Amino acid sequence: MEKRQVVLDTETTGIDPKQGHRIIEIGCVELINRRFTGNNYHVYVNPERIVEQEAIDVHGITNDFLRDKPKYREISQEFFDYINGAELVIHNSAFDIGFMDHEFRLLDRNWAGTAQYCAILDTLAMARKKHPGQRATLDSLCKKYGINNAHRELHGALLDAEILADVYLLMSGGQIKFNLSSGDGSSGDTGIRRLSTDRQRLKVIAASADELTEHEQRLDLVDKKGGSVIWRN
Repeated sequence: MEKRQVVLDTETTGIDPKQGHRIIEIGCVELINRRFTGNNYHVYVNPERIVEQEAIDVHGITNDFLRDKPKYREISQEFFDYINGAELVIHNSAFDIGFMDHEFRLLDRNWAGTAQYCAILDTLAMARKKHPGQRATLDSLCKKYGINNAHRELHGALLDAEILADVYLLMSGGQIKFNLSSGDGSSGDTGIRRLSTDRQRLKVIAASADELTEHEQRLDLVDKKGGSVIWRN
């Protein structure tokens, strides 16, 4: 069964939706079975209010730029259809989900909450559990996992979602494949894309001769009992 994940990030007019702040950018990267599909979602949103200067200093998205962008009510259905049923992978999910639920409730007071329609995986909590006592910002994780984010001078929802996708894949077990060509000769978007060239080489531990002998003996036993020894096929 295919597992669909949507790595998601938002940018906003400020830090607290309870103070009337709104979403101004949504960026999503789709993964199916841990592979990039290219079916991403990205939109800028007119928040119908002023973006605070402190927020502009973070993401660089100005009021003038947002003036002709669609309002949330105009993109809400397509956005919901895109995320519905997926597992959302978000860094500090309480922030983004809080804003998403606020936006949806402005349109529907009976909105049940994003968690009713999507599973939610918080990579901030994941990082703190995996690396206790260490910094768990996205920039810190990029440095830890050797992901190149040198071009990230300002925050942006789609760029941050793309970087987070790479961090998540490494933090949760590593890449599947590195852009291997597909059957039609084109280059498939199949793996992590931002590994730094100066990243430490992964340590390869080879099996000893005794371990290889023990492995073969185990396969002999499986074969003798009528099992399927796929490693010898």
